[in-house]
Amino acid sequence: MNLFRPLVITLLIPLTLVVTTVDGKAAQTEDAQTKKARATDSKPQRIISLAPHTTELAYAAGLGSKLIAASDYSDYPPQALALERVANYRGIKLERILALKPDLVLAWQGGNPPREMAKLEQLGIRIFYSHPATLDAIADSLETLGTFADDPTTANQAASDFRQTMAQLNQQYGHKKPVRYFYQLGISPLMSMSGDNWPSQVFALCGGENIFADSPVAYPQVSKEQVIIRRPEAIFTTHGSAGPDANAFNLWLPWREQLSAVRDQHLYQTQADWLNRPTPRALLAAQEICKQLDEVRESHPQ
Repeated sequence: MNLFRPLVITLLIPLTLVVTTVDGKAAQTEDAQTKKARATDSKPQRIISLAPHTTELAYAAGLGSKLIAASDYSDYPPQALALERVANYRGIKLERILALKPDLVLAWQGGNPPREMAKLEQLGIRIFYSHPATLDAIADSLETLGTFADDPTTANQAASDFRQTMAQLNQQYGHKKPVRYFYQLGISPLMSMSGDNWPSQVFALCGGENIFADSPVAYPQVSKEQVIIRRPEAIFTTHGSAGPDANAFNLWLPWREQLSAVRDQHLYQTQADWLNRPTPRALLAAQEICKQLDEVRESHPQ
């Protein structure tokens, strides 16, 4: 499963934003990489992004004019569509990346192949590993990427705006009654998420209570019977650019009477890229989900 594939973009996002060496040596924290970036005299001018979320973060941090290539599915903002493609879920185009002579590569820890990344690092190419798996870490990563910009103002403003919107949502919805929800990751197999795994933080911001939060597996494969027994009040899934799928929840129709989420039509589809990519657009998903969970609360006032 891979971040480049629209449906399972969520499944490989780790719990913290870290920067580690590709040979498995001691990990640097993001603070350490920030200091390293600021200590570098020359700012990078030729940047390659190897994951859709790092492409999106780079543009948000004011690095768009420096991007020279990106991964498949790097489709936001629209300007990213014009970039040459040098990575996909199968791997990276190592020779082409070297030919483009980047002075900074934005990589996805856990998603880009470590052997090829090691080769790039051995050849002296600077690599920034990004994995913001919490909402707070998204703002932090914007600020860190801003250290590579000629002027960090854009990145710092984006981070500030993100934190402000997040705080507003928390103030508005954080105190409200929890709503039990099921996040449906596909149908065959039927999967969900547990604990603090992305994008559970988006739902938690709105007062959502994950029915599989206690699963020992980060992204468990579940059965319909398990979902029914746990009685979610709302069911969520995602849709692509073509819009909502009219058949996304058909598997639950036979259990209409057992599931209030189905009986009361609390079945919601959110734009996949908003929810599954750890970028500033995650708050667009949050704003939508917060309103939808309020609909559930209003129908179940007790």
